[in-house]
Amino acid sequence: MIAKINSGKETAGLIRYLFDTKKAKDHTNPHLVASWDGFAPDPGRTADDDTRKLLVADLDLHVKQARRLGRAPEQHVWHCSLRAAPEDRILSDEEWAGIARRVVAATGIAPEGDPDGCRWVAVRHAPDHIHIAATKVRADLRTARHWNDYRTADRELAAIEKEYGLLQVVRGDRTAAKRPTRAEQEKARRAGQDKPARERLRTTVRTAVAAASSMEEFVHLLSHLDGVLVEVVYFPSGDVRGYKVTAEDTTTAGNEPVWFSGSELAPDLSFPKIRKRLENIDPQPAGQPGRRRPNPWHQATAAAERIPHHLDQADDEASQAHLAAFGEALDALPLLAPQALRPQLREAANAFERATRSRIQAEHHHARALRGAVRAMVHAPASRDSAILAMLLDAAILVVIAGARWHQLRHHDQQVAAAHQSLLHLQAAYDQAAAAPLAALAQRRPPQQAVDRQIGRLRQVVPEHAEQIIEDPAFAALTAALAEAEAAGHDPKRLLQQVADQRALDDARRPARVLTWRIQRLSARPVPSARARAAQARSTARVGSAAQRPDAPDHTAAAVPVQQPPQARRR
Repeated sequence: MIAKINSGKETAGLIRYLFDTKKAKDHTNPHLVASWDGFAPDPGRTADDDTRKLLVADLDLHVKQARRLGRAPEQHVWHCSLRAAPEDRILSDEEWAGIARRVVAATGIAPEGDPDGCRWVAVRHAPDHIHIAATKVRADLRTARHWNDYRTADRELAAIEKEYGLLQVVRGDRTAAKRPTRAEQEKARRAGQDKPARERLRTTVRTAVAAASSMEEFVHLLSHLDGVLVEVVYFPSGDVRGYKVTAEDTTTAGNEPVWFSGSELAPDLSFPKIRKRLENIDPQPAGQPGRRRPNPWHQATAAAERIPHHLDQADDEASQAHLAAFGEALDALPLLAPQALRPQLREAANAFERATRSRIQAEHHHARALRGAVRAMVHAPASRDSAILAMLLDAAILVVIAGARWHQLRHHDQQVAAAHQSLLHLQAAYDQAAAAPLAALAQRRPPQQAVDRQIGRLRQVVPEHAEQIIEDPAFAALTAALAEAEAAGHDPKRLLQQVADQRALDDARRPARVLTWRIQRLSARPVPSARARAAQARSTARVGSAAQRPDAPDHTAAAVPVQQPPQARRR
């Protein structure tokens, strides 16, 4: 059950709307289900204007008295709509009456047992919702104390859902982007648009942020997009105050553009918050003579693969920053992916947008590496290698699963739902992106004798997952990747050990795919020298001996179990 609360100036206009059945065709049988004293006149029962006027006069009684003393608030009308979920049963008038009384008490409009509470009525004109209309002046002519009424109403509704056996709605932390109004939705429908201007502009601005390296570039990108107008707002001193955007096809009745500031699109799209993010981007290293420039896709994949580890640490501000930077990576992918993958990737980015924010303030300097790699991907020449996109999506799926777990441990319900929704689209995009490169690798499967050697190495390195890997349809591709790495001079067993150490396979439904992409990316690096291999072996030995000491810290403690829907399991 959800509440929507507004304030207004005109009691008569609200009552007229609630009991109207001519202009509002969806209103049926409007009538009172409850009131401040149980004896308020009901226009729905008598169907005449005199009763409606009498009700308005009764509601406004204390307002008029306070106005004579100069104490009435200008916005004296309190309007709260309560709507049940479509899955809920139809509640009776008596049940709605009880719910209304609890909400006005919880919000401070009419506290329980207070004889001086505000006057209010609850009107039902549809099976699934009611409206509470109240005036904010109490009988003692003081204004009602209803601060944070939305939060208090929401808490009361959460308790009501449990007691009445209703759907328990996923509740937010007030960091969600503002939803389009009903008028905006109707306007988009009449114009044949699939989404209101607010949502389309939000996606556009987020994509521009993901592609920009500075505020100047951000404004430049927005101003050169078809169908979008941008205006920079300045202080009298000449300093930039902010920006606002509009869609060319969105105008008022007077043919004036409808402008949205960044903060009206989403809390993290205000000018100061975008500037803070763009100030925390690692510059990409310039190419040196004789040395190949790092592949930004590989850098982005490596940065993404480290995010689950960061989320396991105690620094929540850093974790929130990594999730925000990862959201920017998802925003950029539709610009870079093949046309066939863009719809799923755009939906994944739009869904995960909600998971990039919470009440925890992100410290963006922690995520400089991923931001820098994403900008380098955007500015690099288009790549035709579908395998590198599949590698990044493979890492992205793990990040989303880890992000859902991180949010769930902190009771961020809306963010958890958003991550799960994003995961569905990412998995669909990954399946499309991975099919061709995996098939091409499988065609290069080595002879059976080499395959048997790889099986022996798997049973040594990851014995608990070996059989699942061997039975995976992508196993042929994995053996080809290992054989090609060996031919390039790498030690296959060492590569497998490195992959197993860096990424757990417990969440993997298709572990051979996970290993294949990781092996391919690591084998693209130069073969380590004998001295480097010896140093790495000594380091590994020291770590192993330390782990065996009785006083060594336990780094393998079981993670806190978190329920996930079936869709949240990894490939």
